[in-house]
Amino acid sequence: MDKEINKSERNMLEVLSPVGDMERLHAALDYGADAVYLGGTLFGMRAQSAKFDAESLKAAADEVHSRGRRIYLTCNTLPRNSELPLLGGFIKDACAAGVDALITTDIGVFMMIKKIAPDMEIHVSTQAGIVNYESARQFYDMGAKRVVLARELSLDEIAEIRAKTPKELEIEVFVHGAMCMSFSGRCLISQYLVDRDANRGQCAQPCRWNYALMEEKRPGEYYPIFEDGQGSYILNAKDLCMIEHLDKVAQAGVNSFKIEGRAKSTYYVSVITNAYRLAMDAYKADPAHYRLPDWVRDEVFKVSHRPYCTGFFFGHPRDCQYYPDSGYIRDYDVAAIVTRCEGGRIYASQRNKFLRGDELEALVAGREPIVFRADELFDENGEPTDMANRATMDLSITSELELPPNTMLRIRKK
Repeated sequence: MDKEINKSERNMLEVLSPVGDMERLHAALDYGADAVYLGGTLFGMRAQSAKFDAESLKAAADEVHSRGRRIYLTCNTLPRNSELPLLGGFIKDACAAGVDALITTDIGVFMMIKKIAPDMEIHVSTQAGIVNYESARQFYDMGAKRVVLARELSLDEIAEIRAKTPKELEIEVFVHGAMCMSFSGRCLISQYLVDRDANRGQCAQPCRWNYALMEEKRPGEYYPIFEDGQGSYILNAKDLCMIEHLDKVAQAGVNSFKIEGRAKSTYYVSVITNAYRLAMDAYKADPAHYRLPDWVRDEVFKVSHRPYCTGFFFGHPRDCQYYPDSGYIRDYDVAAIVTRCEGGRIYASQRNKFLRGDELEALVAGREPIVFRADELFDENGEPTDMANRATMDLSITSELELPPNTMLRIRKK
């Protein structure tokens, strides 16, 4: 699998970030994404983050292109007969907006895109479950520009797919974020239990629920389910994190490094995009001696996350399920968002309570967070105050720091 990556190949490596609305789109671009992916109001696998109608999609594409980046639109549900009449208009809106590619799963949708928009770039979604080079080649022969490989593949299997497919076919894999316990996300549990079809963007995430056993002749008597004495969240997967192994993923022939999380916060998009941007830049600078700075690695632990693992990349998963609970680890909060800096003060809008004297971190794109203390804190009237405790209150902090507008100030939870 190990191979030397030449300079032109390194320049093609893409950090691909998730976007749920315009605020998160700006965050992804500000913090270094080469490309973003998002969902429209139809045909996307994250119904709760389907924020982009035709008008806002055009605005998003214009903003992305003004910064020299790329934008991909999801069209990767498995639509039923009743939904197909809406597909033509969706594809035409995507063309009018100027998106760079459509991400799709269903073979019928694929062919409709080819018919309606023959010049549109098509990326085959991970939902298609591509696990071998023959499938990848067939999609390429049909006109796919990129395949998003199944999440169940090892690095060696990815390398073999790369070696046995045309070099013009781009390969994308997920490198960070939540994992689904079903094959490439094609799950039926949600639809079966609560009639919310995961394959049409409505997953209720029953894999995160707490389960117990009940014997049919003893209704109401519940028995806990144990595995290795750990508890009963038997379907709950850890989160994926490959930031320490980007060199190995690149050497396997991957072009696009995808971050999961279209339904996650602006803070998450900012921090994780920034971390993978810095990690990618470190790899590109010296691929033969890739070393991730400790502070960059630490960043992925400063967002809300489940315990991390490396999924299937190194073969059969080891220790990738988490049985005690389905909650998140969340050690940091966003304290405030910077609006401007002038006159020896940082002006900001409050997000979570903090006190005079608290230690804050300023998250600045492309560099290590700046640690400082809010030794002098003022309210919206410029009067000294001991705390910022009202949502979105205007405030200021004495500081000589010059921070860009929209810089996030975070605080470690006590």
